[in-house]
Amino acid sequence: MDERRTVKVSKYLAKHLRHQPERIGLTLDESGWVEIDALIAAAAAHGFRFTREELDHVVAVNDKRRFAVEGARIRASQGHSVEVDLGLAPATPPPYLYHGTVARNLEAIRTEGLRSMDRHDVHLSADRETATRVGARRGRPVVLSVDAAAMHRDGHVFRVSANGVWLTRAVPSGYLRFPARH
Repeated sequence: MDERRTVKVSKYLAKHLRHQPERIGLTLDESGWVEIDALIAAAAAHGFRFTREELDHVVAVNDKRRFAVEGARIRASQGHSVEVDLGLAPATPPPYLYHGTVARNLEAIRTEGLRSMDRHDVHLSADRETATRVGARRGRPVVLSVDAAAMHRDGHVFRVSANGVWLTRAVPSGYLRFPARH
């Protein structure tokens, strides 16, 4: 499977497992799972064909492990805008977590902190390198440090997804360390 096809199938899966399952007639269960055969059939019925082998390839090679397969079911690991309960237990975060963004978002973040926007949670990374890659998707990356230990002490709840993404409802700006202004 070539890289372009891998990306195309991955984006299709993300769109329909995280944001718009109803667009192709899918119903996710309360935990976000759907039968793989039902997904493949729904996609084909709506003009996008892929095989189980292609799906397995996308799941296996995705560096961010965006999807989880359990038996004959699949779900997105996190990032949903549709209502699901991933069943993730509260977890104690490392002292610092990181968030990748771009400079044009900094003023709003200074004022409002990090908000989940159209997702259920703010996504945080355990290392600067991952946060840098995340921020780079939208332009020149800026990495913010999050004082996760202080947030946790102050009662904010963190969870960690199966693919290592740290999730929390919001990060008030007082817990953020911004890069120096130039």
